[in-house]
Amino acid sequence: MMLQEGGLDIGTMVLHHTADAWQIDLYPAGTIHLPRWPDIHLGPLTLNLSPTKHVVYMILAAALVFLSMWLAGRALRRQRAGERAPKGFAAAMEGLVLFVRNDIAIANIGPETGARYAPFVMTLFFFILYANLLGLVPWGASPTGNLAVTGALAVLTFLAVEIGGMLQLGAKGYFRTIFPHIPGLHGPGAAVMSIGMAPIEVLGKLVKPFALAVRLFGNMTAGHFVILSLFGIIFLFGELQFWNYGIGIATAALVLGIMLLELIVAFLQAYVFALLSAVFIGLMQHEH
Repeated sequence: MMLQEGGLDIGTMVLHHTADAWQIDLYPAGTIHLPRWPDIHLGPLTLNLSPTKHVVYMILAAALVFLSMWLAGRALRRQRAGERAPKGFAAAMEGLVLFVRNDIAIANIGPETGARYAPFVMTLFFFILYANLLGLVPWGASPTGNLAVTGALAVLTFLAVEIGGMLQLGAKGYFRTIFPHIPGLHGPGAAVMSIGMAPIEVLGKLVKPFALAVRLFGNMTAGHFVILSLFGIIFLFGELQFWNYGIGIATAALVLGIMLLELIVAFLQAYVFALLSAVFIGLMQHEH
């Protein structure tokens, strides 16, 4: 149910901030209207590749990842050339990169193949981290609050898992991940059980990326809903002048606490997505 106070529709405000749009609101400076490109007709399908708010912030997140790594790499080269220990921003980024590489990618995929997948896992981690954090800045938006974005990231992970497993195990080994051999069974019984397990194995392959997409989308969207809904309390009680200041101060303190929690959630969700991606890749890399 929409709650209104002084002409302000709080429900619409919440949805307007979390939903995708063809414009970026920079209140009170104005609104940036994004270009609308013609539709592309592919038989019965109609596509439109015009940039939206979440697309703009995805590009910004990718640019921030590149800029962070470039600046950190340049600073590390200068510090090591002078035989100095890493410090400042470069040291922080180096520690974070080594943590993702060693404790997430290699630890869960394996020492032999983990290093090959480490760049992919690190890219997922830092892109999701920046996309999450962009939703906490003024006029920002969180692309990971869009199911299409989290779904695309999950599909990339799914392709890395399945294609990487096929290359590592070969055709016969990959075939066994769909038609597994049941230990202790032989002959017709083993064949029947193997065929019977195939739909479950295929469903398991599809459930993993679905869980990745929905978990990230749900956590980021829910956090913004909570923050904006609490902000709405100030407007709901705006006419009660006696309580206005007290409610405003209490709500601001509560929202500040929730935003600090969301800051932790932004890191946590990037970590969980990268960790589960590494786990899924590692499970497929080893036939047993």
